[in-house]
Amino acid sequence: MILKNDTKLYHGSYIEVPNPDLDKCADGKDFGKGFYLTTDIKQAERFVKSSVGKAIKNGVQIEDANRGFVSEFVFSAGKDLKIHEFTDADVEWLHCVAAHRKKELFPKEIRKWEAYDVITGKIANDNTNQVITAYINGLYGQAGTERADSTAISLLMPEKLTDQICLRTKKALKAIGFVKADEYRIV
Repeated sequence: MILKNDTKLYHGSYIEVPNPDLDKCADGKDFGKGFYLTTDIKQAERFVKSSVGKAIKNGVQIEDANRGFVSEFVFSAGKDLKIHEFTDADVEWLHCVAAHRKKELFPKEIRKWEAYDVITGKIANDNTNQVITAYINGLYGQAGTERADSTAISLLMPEKLTDQICLRTKKALKAIGFVKADEYRIV
């Protein structure tokens, strides 16, 4: 299990994020709208560069485009949090990610995950994004068919995917405490 009490979690961004706000979170992400973290500080550092680039593209005024922040949090689970953990990049994970990226693809999948406060699992990185996009667009056959699913999963398996944690509700946000934010220089 990824999430245990006192687990350190990291979030990379163009700004410090001491108080996450779900209203500022983008939709269409792997596990839906939510505040995304990881247990891998290197992954959070890589996301800083991506976050700075997206902010500039969206017209956000940034003081220094060569700098961002990795905010650190600590997790303390309440017993009433509904958490789902994908332990592997399997068909269920693939359908969840595809459904959240393209809602009309698997509408029943979207409804299935609405009840969860937290979803954790593998992250679709730069290498796997191409596979998932091809899957969603039907390049391996119709998404959801055995052929398309098995082709996509077989292409994902060699990747060493790290984790992502999506806090989807205000109740889930209460399970994390801000520790600090460290400046990260983009090289």
